[in-house]
Amino acid sequence: MNKQILVSALGAMLLASCADHFDQNFETVRPGKEAQYGYLEQYDALKEYIKDRPNFHLGIGTAVDEYNKKELVYALTNSNFNETVAGNAMKMSSCVADDGSMNFDKVSEYVKNATDAGLSVYGHTLAWHAQQPNKYLNGLIADKELPPAGDNPGLIITSGDPKANTWDYEIYYDLDEPLKAGKTYEISLNVRGTNPGTIDFWPGKKDGSATQYGAGSFTVAESAVDNEFSFTPNADIDRMRFCFGKVGGTLYFDNFVLKEKGSEHNIVVNSTFDEDDISHWTKVSWVPISYKIGNVAGAAAVDIENEVHKRTYTDGSFPFFAMGCKPPVVNGAIHFVPTGDWSQFFVMSGSENRLSEGNYVVYLDMTSSKAASGVELTMQNGWGGSAQAITVSVPVSAGRQTVKLPMPNIVGGDYDIILKPQTADATLDVHSVKVCQVKKSNTKPLTDEEKKEVLTPVLQKWIYGMMEATEGKVKAWDVVNEAISGKDTGEFYPLQSATRGTVSADDAKNNFYWQDYLGDIDYVRTAVAAARKGFADAGGNPEELKLFINDYNLETAYDDNKKLKSLIHWIEEWEADGVTKIDGIGSQMHVTCSMDPATQKKNEDAYVNMLNLMVDSHKLVRISELDMGLADKDGNLVNTTDMTEEQHKAMRAYYEFIVKNYLKIVPENQQWGICQWCATDSPANSGWRAGLPVGLWDLDYYRKHTYAGFAAGLGAPEYWNGAK
Repeated sequence: MNKQILVSALGAMLLASCADHFDQNFETVRPGKEAQYGYLEQYDALKEYIKDRPNFHLGIGTAVDEYNKKELVYALTNSNFNETVAGNAMKMSSCVADDGSMNFDKVSEYVKNATDAGLSVYGHTLAWHAQQPNKYLNGLIADKELPPAGDNPGLIITSGDPKANTWDYEIYYDLDEPLKAGKTYEISLNVRGTNPGTIDFWPGKKDGSATQYGAGSFTVAESAVDNEFSFTPNADIDRMRFCFGKVGGTLYFDNFVLKEKGSEHNIVVNSTFDEDDISHWTKVSWVPISYKIGNVAGAAAVDIENEVHKRTYTDGSFPFFAMGCKPPVVNGAIHFVPTGDWSQFFVMSGSENRLSEGNYVVYLDMTSSKAASGVELTMQNGWGGSAQAITVSVPVSAGRQTVKLPMPNIVGGDYDIILKPQTADATLDVHSVKVCQVKKSNTKPLTDEEKKEVLTPVLQKWIYGMMEATEGKVKAWDVVNEAISGKDTGEFYPLQSATRGTVSADDAKNNFYWQDYLGDIDYVRTAVAAARKGFADAGGNPEELKLFINDYNLETAYDDNKKLKSLIHWIEEWEADGVTKIDGIGSQMHVTCSMDPATQKKNEDAYVNMLNLMVDSHKLVRISELDMGLADKDGNLVNTTDMTEEQHKAMRAYYEFIVKNYLKIVPENQQWGICQWCATDSPANSGWRAGLPVGLWDLDYYRKHTYAGFAAGLGAPEYWNGAK
């Protein structure tokens, strides 16, 4: 909630002497209303009723700019309360500029003025998603701009226009020692080219025999692609054959690695092309290509993958149209058992895989009983002659594996994805298939880990700065504000988030959720640890520091106080490390008094239940931002200008109920106190509960019936019983 502490124009009420007299007697009864309001003159200043409770904090939300003037607001605050809370001045956006610089001058002045006047200051707030310096924080985790491209040595292969057959252009890498039949080898190669397409990999022997067709393939795109897969030779072979007749143009090879699986030895000589040695590269005389080692201009852009579709499976029968093969779903995977016949089956239907034009990759998560060759995957947007169908080889090793399969130059449409074991004799379990769109970018997003690494010290620095500015004089804080979402997803509500819960699109855009980057657990632990360290470093006594989690709707009847129960659960999670300590819970209590008796009874019961739950948590209990509106019997909010005396008195009774039950139910050793959030009613143009009767004083600073209710709750007599 974007709350604003309200202060009216001072007008004729402002006296020059206000700054000098903390015990000034403000006018209590508006002329002409003595009959209804005259009894209010019998009440002392509010803090007079807590003199026998020296540890009770009677607070007021304060507009710091007005307080620092040392005029009416200053005098009213100091006369009636023993604690003050800054409405906005101690929030991060008020102290941190767009460039990250911090200015605590106003905060320091406020704390000095209050403590010099004998008041304690309650800190509000250290970690919150609202009123943050969003431009600064979002800038810290913006995509990283890539450095300018440089030149890298590589193998440059030049050919002509694309041909009809893949073998029309080809180049070989000849090995000094042959690969052994039956052993599995891992191959990787960085490739880019002037024409996108696929290079077929056909290993074999130098004499042209034992060629292993379909052993794998390499994807070519304008930006470099890291291709990697494994294969198992059917015979002892000594030639790596790269066929790219359908691609043509110019190719750039770099970082060529060939290893036996499990080995760290790279069989390839001059694999990074740093040496002027191409002795292992050959071609036949009739193939019209040339090749050399040269400088290859490195592309500044990189490929960014964004997931667009993913398919998992539920145990049962085959979930798609059967193409003569319908393997069941077992243990969350399509379970294919070879029969010896040629086989194929859907892993994703086109109805759930609509793609726009662009480049894509498919990730296949599967388990194989053994290494297998001849497995293919096809992605196609129809079945007619005009349909686009892309077929790639699927490298299959024994065990669980995730295979990345490039799908460049998609024209768009609904794409079926079909796995074709063909006659491979391996048992395959397909756990999931994922489709990601690939876009070239000159920037690269930070990883989740990088964002956390960047933001953690920023949160710490902000908290350290605030603690240093307040010099250990502010001994209680809302360390985390409004953490809990209202999204009912199970036994407990999750935390607030830009991507989950109940936030609107505007809230997600305009707020900054620390938990989305630091994690639900770590963001609170980080804030707590920083507050305790910063307080001690600033000269504060660590034993005196009290840290609260503050939230709203903890007293609500509609969810049987589920939000509070959720907050208590999360506190247990945060404290589970045995180091993090939350001292108290703050309930904002922006309540509404209802003129419908049944509704009001539910409100009161839920409030009592809230207090009992908070007591059972063994934490300090604070009513942190108490203010009150009024609803008529039909549930409509009533503006201050339309209030009846009956309604004003109903609010008085509710205030008395709230304060009295706090003192009755909460043991003294768990009582922190109560903070009235709004001194006066809200102006019609306010950003907080506009035009509503939320104050203990009216806009001209005359006491209201609610003042009497608050005082009576603290223990003052019900003087209205003797009034006319």
